[in-house]
Order: sequence, then C-alpha cells, then structure tokens
Amino acid sequence: MAVDVAREAGSLRGARLRVSAAFWRRPWLKLAALVGPPVGIYTIVYVGSLAVLLASGFWAVNAFTSETVHTWNLGNFRTIFSTTDLTYWRIIGRTVAMAAAVTVTDAVLAFPLAYFMARLAMPRLRALLFVAVLLPLWSSYLVRIYSWRTILSTSGALNWVLTGLGLPAQHLSGTNWAMWLVFSYIWLPFMVLPVFAAIERIPDSYLEASGDLGARAGRTFRSVMLPLVLPGFVAGSIFTFALTLGDFITPALIGGGPGTAMIGSTVEANVGLNVPFAAALTAVPVAIMGLYLMAAKRLGAFEAL
Repeated sequence: MAVDVAREAGSLRGARLRVSAAFWRRPWLKLAALVGPPVGIYTIVYVGSLAVLLASGFWAVNAFTSETVHTWNLGNFRTIFSTTDLTYWRIIGRTVAMAAAVTVTDAVLAFPLAYFMARLAMPRLRALLFVAVLLPLWSSYLVRIYSWRTILSTSGALNWVLTGLGLPAQHLSGTNWAMWLVFSYIWLPFMVLPVFAAIERIPDSYLEASGDLGARAGRTFRSVMLPLVLPGFVAGSIFTFALTLGDFITPALIGGGPGTAMIGSTVEANVGLNVPFAAALTAVPVAIMGLYLMAAKRLGAFEAL
C-alpha cells in the first residue's frame, strides 16, 4: 500500500515537472495559459453580445404584432440615412458636434491644470489637486447630473447669483448649452490625467535645450511641448469623445428641449418600441469610434494611456 502511494506521488511529481518544463521551453504557452481565459471570456461576453446587437439591426418589427421578424433587410439603415428625412442625420451631426465641443473644451481646461500639477506644484499640493480632480468620480453619476440640473434650473443657484448681481437670468435648462456645460464638467478628469502623464514624461533637458537655442516660451510650447503632449490629448479625447457620443442620461435629464436629442437618448427611446432600429442606430457611434480609435492609434494615443 505504501509502495503504491509513493509510486503515485512520484508520477504526479513527474507530471508537474513535465508541465513546468513545457512552459519553460515554450514561453508563448505560458502567455496563452495566462491570457487565454480572460480573453476568451471577453470575446464571448462583450464581442459576442456586441455582434448579436449589431446583427439585430438588420431585422425588423412586425407593425401589427410588434414582434421581431428575423428577416435580413436594410430597412432600419435606410431610415437612418434617408436623404429625404434628415431627422437622424441631424441627431448624428448634433451628437458628433457635441462630443467634439466637449473634447476641445476639456483639452483647453485640462492643459494649464495638468501643467501646474506636473511642473510647478509641490508634492503635497499636487496630491491635493489629484484628490480635487478625482473627487467628483467618487460620487454617483446621477448625483452630479441632478446637482447640475438644480443649478441650471430657472430658480436654481445660477440665476440666484445672476439676479443678485443685477444681471439678467439665464434660461439654460433644456438647451444644448446646458448639456455642453455638464458634459465638459463630468468628463474633465478623464482628460486631465492623460495630459498630466504626458507632461510629466517630458524630460527637463528638452525644454532647457530649447531655451539654450534661443527659443522663447511660445516657440518652445509649439515646437517641443505640444508635439510631446499631443498623444496625451488624443488619449484623453478617446474618453471624452466616446463617453459623450454614447451618453443618454445627460440629454434626458439636462436636455429635453427642442433640438437636443442625441444618439444615446434616441436609442434609449426606441429600445422599448423597436429594438432592431435601436440596434441599427447603435451601430453609428460604434463605427464612428472605430474610425476615431484608428486615427488615435496613428497619433500614438495608446502609449499615453
């Protein structure tokens, strides 16, 4: 009995040694064993569900029974890209313009703050600024949206301050201006962090060499700093652009007025009525972001993430 146990233990030890030797001789096998399961789960759960969603955009809804008809057709896409009814063209254009405006606004606001944090602030002040930048992310998204809804309402804090200063009240609630303001506030931290990382990685010797060669501050910024920080801007823009492109909560709670519909809110409105049409409309921001990510990769944005 003891001999059999020892023999079995020896065979198990030998099997472990053979497996270990196989992993040592073939590093790719070790990498596949480590990465394979999560990649497989990601492919099945995310990519698979996305493929099913996009495929359902080619189906239709029976007008009498409201049931989904699994017949392949391009009817939903013809409705979206119709040349006679430009409703969805306007929604797509408004959404892309809003995403671009928010991205540019956050880039302009993020650079001076990120530069101060990376180059001028003392370590303790830098830590406090990091907390200030990240603190809004620790609160609920809905809480921040409702806070801004209260601020921008007709009897909210903004008009209370303006009337107190003798200035005319502003009616921003339910407008694109209100959505632009709220989007810019919500996604600003996602721009600050990549830009800060890009500025922090710039060697001081580059800036000193530019000054030694006679370049002024403006020329140093244009010729040295801006090209090196550009990947950080593009990396941050991936977040600000994509998050604005697909958001439906802010348009629903802050917008809602005429001419404020965006892709996300339109998809959300059609989910309960016409799932295939909502799926077809979802393909639009997916395609836009695919093109955007390819452009961002060419600009080296992924190195700054």
